[in-house]
Amino acid sequence: MSEVDQPPAICLLGPTASGKSDLALALCEEWPCEIVSVDSAQVYRGMDIGTAKPSAAERAQVPHWLIDIRDPAETYTAADFRRDALAAMAAITAAGKVPLLVGGTMLYFKALLEGLASMPAADAAVRAEIEQDAARHGWPHVHAQLAAVDPEAAQRIHPHHSQRIQRALEVYRVGGLPMSELHRQQAQQRPDYRFVQVAIAPLERRVLHERIAARFERMLEQGLVDEVQTLRGRGDLTPDLPAMRSVGYRQVWQYLDGELSRGALTERGVVATRQLAKRQLTWLRNWPELCWIHTDGRGRLLASEATQPHSRGLEGDMPLALLKKYLGVAAV
Repeated sequence: MSEVDQPPAICLLGPTASGKSDLALALCEEWPCEIVSVDSAQVYRGMDIGTAKPSAAERAQVPHWLIDIRDPAETYTAADFRRDALAAMAAITAAGKVPLLVGGTMLYFKALLEGLASMPAADAAVRAEIEQDAARHGWPHVHAQLAAVDPEAAQRIHPHHSQRIQRALEVYRVGGLPMSELHRQQAQQRPDYRFVQVAIAPLERRVLHERIAARFERMLEQGLVDEVQTLRGRGDLTPDLPAMRSVGYRQVWQYLDGELSRGALTERGVVATRQLAKRQLTWLRNWPELCWIHTDGRGRLLASEATQPHSRGLEGDMPLALLKKYLGVAAV
């Protein structure tokens, strides 16, 4: 299917507390969109305050997908998300609407857009064998072995990059297929949608930090501690579960265990959220095909940086003008 014939879909990415949800609801007022949550914590039931889930009124206003679909005792992987997101997008498109994927779990976005390679699991015995060979003959010798079975991978990997050599050779010996072939298969998994990828964040890092601190304080005021206490009261959840390792929940769990004072809870929660935002921004700085939208200290939208190859020559610097120019009114 050519790009012109592909149905449109919008990806709205950004660090936590950047204003993604507000912008998403504004877009839904302009276009017939339905929101697909791209959030590794919002999938869990009973985790509402700490994940900043949309309110009942917002969910009544605009359909939201992939929220409250798992119990906190269960795991939810990037592969699970990709399967569920593609099903949601197909249903939204079939109804004549536009999927609007909103969130900050960058691994989920990457899995959706690029697919997932079916890499074999690590094999300790095979790894030990490769390491012993390298100890006897050196990593360039092992690199030559890799070149014999996967010349494409060997060309990309330096002869002294031991970790990458080891993994590429392990993949071939365990699974029987070169890593380069698995990557080709992964590339063929890109969904048949015309994606517009937009990132939103305050122009100044200081503003993002202030928003993070204010939001965490607000979560505490809204009852985050009671929410975690209720989850603990079930008796089947532990702090090692992926759901309970989520930012905010982990710190409140420590507070309820007596490890943190109330003041330390606030400090640790804010610091952990800032660290999460920093990791998200690191992902986004290297993200291809992004159109950036920045906000000021009052949350007002500033000029966009249209970096998508498709968006050269677009007029207007507001997100609605930008997206309408690219998608076209007729497309939605």
